[in-house]
Amino acid sequence: MIHGIIAYPVTPFADTGIDTARLAALVDKLVADGVHAIAPLGSTGELAYLEEPEFDSVVDTTLATVAGRVPVVVGVSDVTTAKTVRRAAYAQRAGAAAVMVLPVSYWKLTEREILEHYRRIGDAVEIPIMAYNNPATSGVDMRPELLVTMFEAIENLTMVKESTGDLSRMRRIAELSGGRLPFYNGSNPLVLDALLAGASGWCTAATNLRPQPCLDLYDAVRAGDLDTARARYDDLKGLLEFIVAGGLATTVKAGLELLGFPVGDPRPPLLPLDERGRAALRELLPGT
Repeated sequence: MIHGIIAYPVTPFADTGIDTARLAALVDKLVADGVHAIAPLGSTGELAYLEEPEFDSVVDTTLATVAGRVPVVVGVSDVTTAKTVRRAAYAQRAGAAAVMVLPVSYWKLTEREILEHYRRIGDAVEIPIMAYNNPATSGVDMRPELLVTMFEAIENLTMVKESTGDLSRMRRIAELSGGRLPFYNGSNPLVLDALLAGASGWCTAATNLRPQPCLDLYDAVRAGDLDTARARYDDLKGLLEFIVAGGLATTVKAGLELLGFPVGDPRPPLLPLDERGRAALRELLPGT
């Protein structure tokens, strides 16, 4: 059901909270560009800095704008299980196709605690869950063995987004699950190798800035046209490395402004991209 280029929109802010009109315009643009799914409220969407009414507003705006044209995978992660469950249930009622869960914790979680966290979310909703492993942001690292154990134990945990940048983990997930557990690439610079290794899709914020090369890269891999795939990757590589190194929300919002589609600044403690960074980003965006 969910495959291909999964676009992660930023969250535009206004003085009063979420700029829902700008968010709707961005989401509509991404769908019109041809992405295969929309994933609001990931790291790119600054989920960690939103109040609960703001979370609900982003979900409602995104689902209403997409209007069933592509699947919507809503990020629902929080430090507490209770709030994650509330968000997952809200996303399900709003019409999300799936929810994405990153285990976030102040205390280091044991694997037993991680499994129970996901189990309670799975008990609370009927839609699929994408387990999201990104220890660089969450401080929690889920081994392939744990991810496959959760897949086997939790009926609606059906997908994994792997963002460590370690290709061997993706291969291990495929091996341990006998190819039954789809994995998605969340490490932008790794995308070509991940797709060639069998990733079901690419979860990326780069579509906000350069959607067509992202789509072309995915299509070329699926068609077995490796020369085109490598050419598209080489074209994108500098941008992919830049947005990861500079912080996705910060760099993507600056890039959208350079492209004539301003969405406001990131929310503190994040800061807007500085002038040196903007100059470097301008070199990576054709037409700016």
